[in-house]
Amino acid sequence: MLKEKAKAPDIKLSSTNSAKFNLKNSFGNFVIIYFYPKDNTPGCTLETNDFNKLLPHFRKLNCEIYGISKDSIDSHNKFKKKYKIKFDLLSDLDKKVLKKYKVWRKKKFMGREFMGIIRSTFLIDKKGRILKIWDNVKVKDHAKEVLKTLKIITKN
Repeated sequence: MLKEKAKAPDIKLSSTNSAKFNLKNSFGNFVIIYFYPKDNTPGCTLETNDFNKLLPHFRKLNCEIYGISKDSIDSHNKFKKKYKIKFDLLSDLDKKVLKKYKVWRKKKFMGREFMGIIRSTFLIDKKGRILKIWDNVKVKDHAKEVLKTLKIITKN
C-alpha cells in the first residue's frame, strides 16, 4: 500500500484529450486521481458524475481531476460524451499504473475471488506528494468528502 506524504508514482497514460497524460505536467496544481472499475456501471457512473458536478469547486482550489480504469480510450470517450464529463479519463489497458498505485488487488464478490480494481482516490499536492488516500471507497458522497478535505488543506 502506498503511504501518505510519499512521492506519487509517475503516471504516463493515454487520455481522452488525445494527448499522453503525464502526472509531472500537473505539478503546480493539486491533483485528484481516482481509480474506478468500469465505465457505464452504476457505482462508477455515480462517482464520475459527482466529481463532474463538483468540478468548478475543485478548479477554484487549483485542483485537476482524472479518472483511471483499464477501459479503452474509445470506451472512455463514449462514457464522457454520454454523461457530459468535463475532465479527462485515462486508460491503463496494461494495468501498469493500477499496479504502481496498488489498486489492482484481489476482490471477492458472491463467494468468488478475482483480480480487479479496488475503488481508490489519491489527493496529490502541487509538488507530487500524496496528501490523502481513500482506499476501498464507498461511492455515496465520496466526491463531497474529497472536496471537503481539499478545502481544509488549502486553508492551512
